[in-house]
Amino acid sequence: MWSVQDHLDDVLAAVRPLDPIELNLLDAQGCVLVDDVTVPLSLPPFDNSSMDGYAVRVTDVAGASEEFPAVLEVVGDVAAGQADPVAVGPGQAARIMTGAPLPPGAETVVPVEWTDGGLGEGPVSGMRARSLAPEGALGQVHVYRPAEARAHVRAKGSDVRAGDRALEAGTVLGPPQIGLLAAIGRGTVRVRPRPRVVVLSTGSELVQPDEQLAAGQIYDSNSFALTAAARDAGAIAYRVGAVADDAENLRATIEDQLVRADLMVTTGGVSVGAYDVVKEALAHVGDEDEAGSGVDFRKLAMQPGKPQGFGSIGPEHTPLLALPGNPVSSYVSFELFVRPAIRTLMGLPDVHRPTVTATLDADKALTSPKGRRQFLRGTYADGSVAPVGGSGSHLVAALAHADALIVVPEDTESVEPGAEVEVVLLG
Repeated sequence: MWSVQDHLDDVLAAVRPLDPIELNLLDAQGCVLVDDVTVPLSLPPFDNSSMDGYAVRVTDVAGASEEFPAVLEVVGDVAAGQADPVAVGPGQAARIMTGAPLPPGAETVVPVEWTDGGLGEGPVSGMRARSLAPEGALGQVHVYRPAEARAHVRAKGSDVRAGDRALEAGTVLGPPQIGLLAAIGRGTVRVRPRPRVVVLSTGSELVQPDEQLAAGQIYDSNSFALTAAARDAGAIAYRVGAVADDAENLRATIEDQLVRADLMVTTGGVSVGAYDVVKEALAHVGDEDEAGSGVDFRKLAMQPGKPQGFGSIGPEHTPLLALPGNPVSSYVSFELFVRPAIRTLMGLPDVHRPTVTATLDADKALTSPKGRRQFLRGTYADGSVAPVGGSGSHLVAALAHADALIVVPEDTESVEPGAEVEVVLLG
């Protein structure tokens, strides 16, 4: 038998990060940045107001109060996007909007709530729209509170300065990172693309959800679970409907799917039964004369998930992982072997789920077969982990309530409540 670690090492040794490509920003969401990104211009690119109010000189509002307000001449508006703002001289003020550049001569911004808004009727809660009251940009304004120098002013470069490193290579581009790239003027970015993963389940007993079950049939859950898991890992995943236990049909389906696959995942048909046709089908997939192609089927010292297959197929040597068909076996196998392969294709430095040590919270000892590394479903919270369901590889409901895998080593046959165990966190 292969150990879990040896099989994983074999998989990861054969998988290489995808070649970088240049993508538009929105197409790069979820991809891994290849190069450091340097800021070409400071953010903000100019001093600007963080409030709607009045741009003034500090000395002109010093000592202002509601009893003795500072009365200033309003010389115009300064709006966001305005290229040539009015200048503010002694005894003057300019109405300024949030994001607008601080005009020449102004030293600070007084929020409109500290003024009468030019109405002469005491403090106001906001400005009247220019379209409704264009005269509001002129006349006089009463200011009822003083303001310190550069109050309510966002300084040029206070976010990032030109020449700073905005993002490091290896960063996964999410919405905030894409927003930053757009803010510094980058329309495209060089990334490793999200890998395309094709998920295919096998078995004549499998029926699509929403269809009527006949005697001896079950719904196909594996292809849905693994496609969702591949997307959760960062891939672009394609689900193929269940393929019946026919080697020729399965082989043709796999060959058809190779055109859109950076990685293929099959589930079912890898054991030793008379109808386990995946091994038969994969023996002749793609170009049989292609050197280095082929899938190796092996037994792993683990539970669940003993039967596994791994290799490459077709002229492009597309990696393929063949997982067992029992739902828990296939999902555990995905987490242990397929997810790290996807993350490796993405070019991520850390491809594994986090692991922690936790105290076992159980009513009785956990048992495990000697010589097998067992992975039990569990729920983890505050340094403690509790088993969910039994060890059966068909228990889908228990899997749905788990957020962790409890790891029982190969040389351990029993784990007592209160013992320290290794836990793989799935959430």
